[in-house]
Amino acid sequence: MNRRTFVNTAVAVAGAAAMAPLLSACGDGGSQNNKGSASTKTGLKAALPTYVANTSVKADIPSVAGGADVMTDPGFLTYPANPVKTVDGVPGKGGSYTTVTPLWGTVPTPGNSFYEAMNKALGVTMTMKPADGNNYATIVPTMTSAKKLPDWIQLPTWWNPNFNVGGLAGTQLADLTPYLAGDKIKKYPNLAAIPSGAWQAGAWGDKIYGIPSFSSGFVIAGTTFYRRDVLEAKGITADQVKSADDLFALGKELTDSKRGVWAFDDLWTYLFPFWGVPNRWTVKDGKLVHKYETDEFLEALDWHNKLAKSGYMHPDALAGKDADGTTRFYGGKTLIAGGGTGAWNLADYQSGAAANKDYRRGSFNIFAADGKSTPSLFLGTSASIMSYLNAKLTKDQIEECLAVANYLAAPYGSAEYTMVNFGVEGTHYTMVDGVPTATDDGKKFVQAQTFPFLASPPAVISNPGENQITQDYAAWQAANVKYLYKPVFWNMNISMPTSLATADAAQAVEDTLKDCYHGKAKVSDVQAAISSWKSGGGTRLKQWLTDNILAKYGTGQ
Repeated sequence: MNRRTFVNTAVAVAGAAAMAPLLSACGDGGSQNNKGSASTKTGLKAALPTYVANTSVKADIPSVAGGADVMTDPGFLTYPANPVKTVDGVPGKGGSYTTVTPLWGTVPTPGNSFYEAMNKALGVTMTMKPADGNNYATIVPTMTSAKKLPDWIQLPTWWNPNFNVGGLAGTQLADLTPYLAGDKIKKYPNLAAIPSGAWQAGAWGDKIYGIPSFSSGFVIAGTTFYRRDVLEAKGITADQVKSADDLFALGKELTDSKRGVWAFDDLWTYLFPFWGVPNRWTVKDGKLVHKYETDEFLEALDWHNKLAKSGYMHPDALAGKDADGTTRFYGGKTLIAGGGTGAWNLADYQSGAAANKDYRRGSFNIFAADGKSTPSLFLGTSASIMSYLNAKLTKDQIEECLAVANYLAAPYGSAEYTMVNFGVEGTHYTMVDGVPTATDDGKKFVQAQTFPFLASPPAVISNPGENQITQDYAAWQAANVKYLYKPVFWNMNISMPTSLATADAAQAVEDTLKDCYHGKAKVSDVQAAISSWKSGGGTRLKQWLTDNILAKYGTGQ
C-alpha cells in the first residue's frame, strides 16, 4: 500500500469498519462508570473544542457544507508552490517521549535521518516505536494490563472493544478537556481546525481524551462505482440511474457472459441504505429499532437476492472471492461494483489505466430505491484513527505534546505538513513537476503511519498530476453531501457489557445474510437467523441500549 493510497483509505475505511460503533467493554455488570461511559448532550457540548476553520492554505475546490457537522473534503489540483508556515518557531521545549503506532509495512530504522529531522523541527526527542499492525490488537492489551503504556499511543477506534478504551479513559489515558475544551483549543489553531465530530469520536464520559487523525465530514461506508469510460461509451450516464429498477435494468444491457463480462460485482454493503435501511439502529415512536426489524431491510435483501439469481453478477463475486474484485473491475470483467470511497484516487487510476488506457472511475449518485423518496445515507465515524496521551504525564508535558500535535495537524500543503509527510527536501523528497516525490530514503523512512498517526489535519482530495480524478470525486461529494445524515448513536462512545458484544456483532445473521445476497440462501433463512439472534441476545441488547444509552444520553444526532 503506497502513501497516497493509505491516506485516502484512512479517511474512508471500506465497508463495515467505517460504520462500526465506537464500543468498549465494561465487564458484565452493565454499569456505566463516569470515566468510560457515553457522553451527555450538555456535557459533551461543554467539553468539545471550539471549531475554527483554518484559512492559511486556500483549496482550489472549496469545501461544501451539508447539514450540521457534514461537509465535503476540499480539493487541491496542485501542491502549494510556496508552503506557508502555520507554527511560529519550534513547538517543543526539549522533552523526551516514546510513541507507539500500528504500522502495516516495513518498520523504519530507529534513529534514521527523517526521525532526526523531525525531532529538530519539533524541539523534542520522539522515540518512535511502530508496531506490527497485524498483531496490534494483541500487543496493546498486554501493555494496558501491565500498565506500561508509552507516552503517546495510537488506538484505532475499530479496536475500542479489544482495548477497552472506555476503561482506560481517565485511568491510563490523559484527560485533555482542561487543555482543549471550548476556546482553550485556540492556543493550538491547527487542532482547532479539526471538526467537532472528530473530537466527539474521542470523547468518553463528557471528557475529551483522543486526538483525531485523517478526520472528515464526509465519511461513508462507500458507494456504488461504475466504469465510467465503458458506460459512457455506450451512452449511459450516472444521472440515468434514479432507482433500484434502473440499476437492475443495466444488468441485462451490460452483461455478456460469453465475452466474460458481467454487469455487477458485490453491491450489498454499499447499496442497502438506499432502501432507507439504517446503519444499525433507528428510533421509531421513541423506541429503538434494529435494522433487522425493519421492512426496508427485507425489501433490500429481497432485491439483492434476485440480483444474485439474475445472471448479471460475476460468478466469482457470488462465490465470495472479494479479494479479486478490484482486478475484475480493472479488467472490465465487472462494470458496476461497491467499494469504499478511499479507492477513488491516483493509485487506483494508475492501476486501472495499466489494464485499460481509457480507465475512469465513476459513481452513481445516492438515490432512493423506489425512485420517489428523498435519498439519504448515514454518516460513519468522523475519525477512526485516534491517539492518546499517557495519564502519567505532567501538565507541562501534556501541553508540550499538544503543541507538537498542533504542528503535526498543520493543513495540507503547509510547510509543516510538507515536513511531516515528505521530510527534508533533497534528502527525503525532490519536487518533480510541482509534486513532492520521495527519494529512496523518503520511501524507507517517511511513513504515513508514524507521525500522522499521532495527529493530522482534516482530509483533502488531491491527486497531483491527474486533476480529473480530484474534480470527479469532489463534484460527486458536492452533489451528494445534502443526502448525508447522522445515524443513531453517531460518534458516541459506548461502554457495553462484554456479554452483549456477541449479540451486537450478530455474526450468525451476517453470515446467513451474505449467503442470501449471493443467492445461496433464502430471505426466509435470514428471517430465521434474526429470530434466533433476538432470542439469543438481540432483544436483551436492545433493552440494555434503551435503558443505559438512549434514555440517559439520547441518540447522538
